[in-house]
Amino acid sequence: MSMNVAPERVEVVAPSRLHFGMFSFGLPAERQFGGAGAMIDQPGLCLRAERAGQFHAHGLLAARVNTIAARVAERLRLSSPPPYAFEVLAAPPEHVGLGTGTQLALAVAAAIMALEGRPQPAPSELAALAGRGDRSAVGTYGFASGGLIVEAGKLPGEPFAPLAARVELPADWRFVVTWPRGEQGLAGEAERTVFRELPPVEQATTARLRAEVDDELLPAARAGDFERFAASLYRYGRLAGECFAAGQGGVFASPRIARLVEAIRSRGVAGVGQSSWGPSVFALLESSAAADDFVRDLRTLVGRDDAIVVARPNATGARVVRGEP
Repeated sequence: MSMNVAPERVEVVAPSRLHFGMFSFGLPAERQFGGAGAMIDQPGLCLRAERAGQFHAHGLLAARVNTIAARVAERLRLSSPPPYAFEVLAAPPEHVGLGTGTQLALAVAAAIMALEGRPQPAPSELAALAGRGDRSAVGTYGFASGGLIVEAGKLPGEPFAPLAARVELPADWRFVVTWPRGEQGLAGEAERTVFRELPPVEQATTARLRAEVDDELLPAARAGDFERFAASLYRYGRLAGECFAAGQGGVFASPRIARLVEAIRSRGVAGVGQSSWGPSVFALLESSAAADDFVRDLRTLVGRDDAIVVARPNATGARVVRGEP
């Protein structure tokens, strides 16, 4: 089917995002934000959209879809809201550090573009349509291509951060991710307030973070050197967390997360960290078998109802599956 023929329906399957930490904030004359993260295939998001007599959003996150679709339609100069029916079939919880808001917004924008018979835009253009990328661009680049993402941060007046590097992580590696059900990290106005009140990241700290990524994290990823990558991942996340200590009460978002990270490391797992504001904690294992063994141990460290997901590194980004016209 020609990609310029508008389909009757479309399904967008998007990965989840782990954010390992930012390079900088608080110095507006310098590049702001930036940082590193990786895309994982689970828990992931699935959105179905199809032509309809009028707009309708149902299923998970329907209110969010309504708002996003109206924004995208306005920016594309379409009828608002557009005459499409949307249903979120699966989605991770919001505000737990998995980038659900960004993946949902980009999925809605990608679905509308497909239903309109338009080609999928570049990541920066898709982010502008969806209203994302004000700070981090990791999830947007990850939506487009998957992989380990490093983005440079934004200069004053720059609408979207440039991509610094993308590397496919070895397919055998596994991220084990856990979070307490019902708990959320900072988001919305509370997050904006914290960014306004946090002390600026010292330039020497930003230099150390960039050097950790350039000299250790990226070379280890390119070489598939698990031990070197895992050690660098923890060092980077801990240093990045120190920049947020004044806003979250420590290197990690809570004493519970700090205890969990140390307990995991005491069991010989080196690549451990908090994703974004948490409460999600991730641990990197070298294989599926090692991840399965670790999950049995992890169950003794977390709450009985805490979520635990074993995820492959995602190397493709979102898939836009078009139905027949």
